[in-house]
Amino acid sequence: MKYYSRASVFWLGLGLLGFGPILGRADPLAKMFCEPPDSARPGVYWYFMDGNLSREGMTRDLESMKAAGIGHLIFLEVNVGVPRGPVNFLSEEWQDLFVHAVREAERLGIEITLGSGPGWTGSGGPWVKPEQSMQHLVAAKVEVQGPGRFQGTLPVAPPHRPFFGDVPASMRAQWEGFYRDVAVLAFPTPPNPATLADLDEKSLVYRAPFSSQPNVKPRIEAPADFPEDPPGAVIPLEKVMDLTDRLRPDGTLDWEIPPGKWTVLRFVSRNNGASTRPAPEPGIGFECDKFDAAALDAHFQEYVGRLLAKVGRRPAGRGWTMLHMDSWEMGAQNWTPRLREEFARRRGYDPQRFYPVYAGHVVGSREQSERFLWDLRLTGQELVIENHARHLKRLGRKHGFGLSIEPYDMNPANDFDLGAVADVPMCEFWSLGFDTTYSCHTAASIAHVLGLPVVAAEAFTAGPEEAWKLYPGALKNQGDWAFATGINRFAYHTFAHKPDEGRPGMVMGPYGVHWDRGQTWWPMAAEYHRYITRCQYLLRQGRAVADVLYLMPEGA
Repeated sequence: MKYYSRASVFWLGLGLLGFGPILGRADPLAKMFCEPPDSARPGVYWYFMDGNLSREGMTRDLESMKAAGIGHLIFLEVNVGVPRGPVNFLSEEWQDLFVHAVREAERLGIEITLGSGPGWTGSGGPWVKPEQSMQHLVAAKVEVQGPGRFQGTLPVAPPHRPFFGDVPASMRAQWEGFYRDVAVLAFPTPPNPATLADLDEKSLVYRAPFSSQPNVKPRIEAPADFPEDPPGAVIPLEKVMDLTDRLRPDGTLDWEIPPGKWTVLRFVSRNNGASTRPAPEPGIGFECDKFDAAALDAHFQEYVGRLLAKVGRRPAGRGWTMLHMDSWEMGAQNWTPRLREEFARRRGYDPQRFYPVYAGHVVGSREQSERFLWDLRLTGQELVIENHARHLKRLGRKHGFGLSIEPYDMNPANDFDLGAVADVPMCEFWSLGFDTTYSCHTAASIAHVLGLPVVAAEAFTAGPEEAWKLYPGALKNQGDWAFATGINRFAYHTFAHKPDEGRPGMVMGPYGVHWDRGQTWWPMAAEYHRYITRCQYLLRQGRAVADVLYLMPEGA
């Protein structure tokens, strides 16, 4: 694909040839090329390391950004192994420091974008109760023989382990202890039970990170055909019995078993183990339910709402202006308390008799079970977009905030549809490390299809291989590639907050090209940033022209 703005290319060529000062007197575009607006300046990720904050360091950071031509920043605090500092996340002292940062940014004309929660993963914290968290539907099995009477306690299935290993120690007791009964279903036990391939992915238990794991499917295709299963392998839909009203509060079941061998499944909802990774220690907690607007309301009030009350009145166009959802790394969920009602309303049938499919059984037929899983994924996508992304946008709008979204990696929805909610679709590219170029094509395509003028990027992210080796000249070619891809708003990853004047100063553990005032070349960076500003201004003019329209298959 080829994206370009004819006006941008024309005027960029004239400017590089030295005609800018002459044409600037007559043409507004050439004039703005010579003196681009502050809104076109590049930005940085401004990372804070778990309590290592100081008022003086914040002022020095922001003043150095202003002097170097940085116009915006994304404010995040994380724990990536750097020793903890003295300022507890979201304490009164921390909130006062955040207000100080906002006031200094207002003074200097810098825009602040706040991440939607502690860490960089998503929207959550220690204030999120287990019942407000991301959940999975799990089932424990008991096999019984009839005719006869069953009187006993049904077991409770354990939760699925999170994709990224253990749940933090501070959350483990709640994670292990939380469950809510959903349903009890029984069916004749198949003598040769059929199974479903890739069940954990199809049922939204896990969505592995596309950026870093091999063999992750970019989409889940609809099967080309549905082979017949042998007799006795499939559970007849009409034979699924609902015993939910026979389950007592203590977990015991009293049931007259019909003749034959029967399987009883007790379905409960459990927390999916997603935490605010990698949050500062006082900010560790559950991720809020991405299917439920009320859960987001509660989280928003505890985090953004508290800071809004502290900050008070804000001028337009500078200071705290936006909210941000960073790369989706909290994984998938397949349950919320209103899932059954939402599914029936959206898909036109009651999903309950298909719940055994969650546990790997084939119900009705292989085609019906696969179609149920398709409908489950589609319903999940709609709930994520409507009750989380769009709802966050609505909540922000009430306070004058825009919204940027990085819609990729472990996202259980379609990247394009999630990113299309944003005012500023955003991507990521690494100078050294993972290959996330696919996210850049997605973000540019979102903006071009919807007519959005700005495409942002978490730019030049790096791992420990970088080790202070990179500088503006070394990044020039990759930056030009990013511009050619359609990106026109760099946010360099990363400017680590310097609470003191030691050099080279605090860094973000092993991550990030070191784009901060601890660099020896930082006093010379202003002219490079001015070049970036001119490019970004010109690349936001005109409209994108594409040679090819690529249609995404369903299931992406």
